[in-house]
Amino acid sequence: MKYLILLFSVFSFAQQTKFVDFKSVLGKIEINPIEKSVYGEVTYEFQVTSATDTIRIDAQNMTFTNLKINNSIVNYKNSGKKIALFEWFIIGKNTLTFNYLAKPKQTMYFVGADENLQIWTQGQGKFTSNWFPSFDDANEKVIFNLDVNFDKNFQVISNGVLVNKKVNSDTTDWQYRMKKPMSSYLLMLVIGKFEVQNEKSKSGIPLCFYIENEDFAKIEPTYRYSKTIFNFFEKEIGVKYPWEIYKQIPVRDFLYAGMENTSATVFSRDFVVDEIGFEDKNYVNVNAHELAHQWFGDLVTAESGKHHWLQEGFATYYALLAEKEVFGEDYFYFKLYSISQQLKSVSKTDTIPILNEKASSLSFYQKGAWTLHVLREGVGAKVFQKAVQNYLKKYSFKNVTTDDFLDEIRKVSKYDVDAFRIKWLENFGFDNQKATELLLKNESIKALLEIQKLRNKPFIEKQDVFVKTMQSDAYFPIKEEIIYQIENVLFADKAALLRLGLATNDVNVRQAIANTTPKIPLEFKVEFETLLDDKSYITREVALSSLWSQFPEDQIKYLEKSKDWVGFNDKNLRILWLTLALGTKEYELDNKAKLYDELLDYCSPKFESSIRQNALEKVLFINEKDKNVLPFIVNALVSHKWQFSKFGRDKIRLLLKNQNVRSYFEMVLPNLNKEESAALSKLLSE
Repeated sequence: MKYLILLFSVFSFAQQTKFVDFKSVLGKIEINPIEKSVYGEVTYEFQVTSATDTIRIDAQNMTFTNLKINNSIVNYKNSGKKIALFEWFIIGKNTLTFNYLAKPKQTMYFVGADENLQIWTQGQGKFTSNWFPSFDDANEKVIFNLDVNFDKNFQVISNGVLVNKKVNSDTTDWQYRMKKPMSSYLLMLVIGKFEVQNEKSKSGIPLCFYIENEDFAKIEPTYRYSKTIFNFFEKEIGVKYPWEIYKQIPVRDFLYAGMENTSATVFSRDFVVDEIGFEDKNYVNVNAHELAHQWFGDLVTAESGKHHWLQEGFATYYALLAEKEVFGEDYFYFKLYSISQQLKSVSKTDTIPILNEKASSLSFYQKGAWTLHVLREGVGAKVFQKAVQNYLKKYSFKNVTTDDFLDEIRKVSKYDVDAFRIKWLENFGFDNQKATELLLKNESIKALLEIQKLRNKPFIEKQDVFVKTMQSDAYFPIKEEIIYQIENVLFADKAALLRLGLATNDVNVRQAIANTTPKIPLEFKVEFETLLDDKSYITREVALSSLWSQFPEDQIKYLEKSKDWVGFNDKNLRILWLTLALGTKEYELDNKAKLYDELLDYCSPKFESSIRQNALEKVLFINEKDKNVLPFIVNALVSHKWQFSKFGRDKIRLLLKNQNVRSYFEMVLPNLNKEESAALSKLLSE
């Protein structure tokens, strides 16, 4: 019965959009970072198109006062998940006003404290209704406007155009306005301390690139190609960017890679990189993916989860097209090839088709992208572009189904859309034969597949081909394949080939050599040491670790060379250096305590989870019984970032096998805060 009531409630709310149309909202909000609360005054304008007895708004764990419809105090019911309004609305235009107070348990996150405070929201999958009374149903599209009052030492960023900014004695009022409607999950807010670099697209759209003050030197490599991608999309998609402005903001401990909030993408600070970091882990793909969503997801929005691929498949595929524009055709085809290998490997176990709300992320994103590639190749790029243009223009600011898109393909081509739908959208599995046929249009893919055919042949039979290929201008994944094929060949036999690989000066090929040389021959030591100077933080990390462990007599030399390295935002090189320095007996004897304190400090909540996890791993590697680190592992359990909290749970489960550690956890349990105590108690009782 409970299930039937819930089902009816969801069904009835979904039907609301048929007779009630919320047009716009103005929210005037204040945020208290100490109490982690939101107070707001809200005005909704809505239209009732036919008679109804109840109007509902999603509102998670909120309290309300002064609810009025058309200036009359209204009776309402607050279920803790929704407010239901029963009177004073009329057929035609209506105004709803109220005050609310929320203490969001999710969707709005408070990271850091004091001067390092950041507040940011993430609505998709968690629902904006946790911090702003709105609509969890993506079919209800509203023009959102926000006025936000906050400490004047911080910046406030939201959707749309900043139309006014008023500085008071202690606070600043920020007023953001939009002209077009969007689904509630796309509402966003970021508060923090940022610098901003402003540019304009070819079509005149303001592009705002935000970055933390301390990261400003990284702004160029972080946002490299951003303007190029924006201009490319407007040309390739053939529909002008649908909003008035585009902002991008990196935040700490973001839950995902990025989120395509309307007119303002929020993304993980892990993608803020310098010149060297760009070679290993750049923002280009995520950048393009989230920007593509401004059309595919924000402008046109899937009617339900069943059609989610219309958002993620399109964004993934157009990101690949953007990377083709930036990095070239070979790069594009090798990305498609890599995706095809993923899909092929899971084709027998991932049995839910794309057109199913329970499909995997791999299906929605990667298979969705491949599906579009098959379609684009089948109808031709120009015809595909025309269908996409018609689709976007016809359904702008509306909700769509898969048939809405496929109908536009039918109108401009004679392609067998029905057969395509059945094979690629309604059936599970992956047509690897078709994928290979399309991949073979690229000469570099042909060359890679030819090299792969040699995997089971003796080295002596393929050595000449490998040497010739390594000396050629073949694309780097082909040369990487060679390095991995010779991983288990005796060094004496493959030495010349490895030296040719190093001589390519290709970061990826050299990194493959670092990864496949666990034991460094003495006669290869000097050449292997050159990897310490590569423009790759990953290569440097692998090389430093290998050289330090295998050549004790040179440990101090390696530590002196790398003592100022930091690496990515997770401080991978600095944390590795501290670990190795602590493990080198005769090095920095007077500073051992200081080095340990620095490493331990990186485990604390003052740092991002990526830094903390990296440091926690290293401290436990040095001494898994180190009690100084145990409170920090407990704290990881209550992180809002699920990846880090899972890390904490997994580590504690392992540590609890040691009775002394279990006794320690039981002893400190009463001194923990309520959240930590509950999380640790659950693990202790397993």
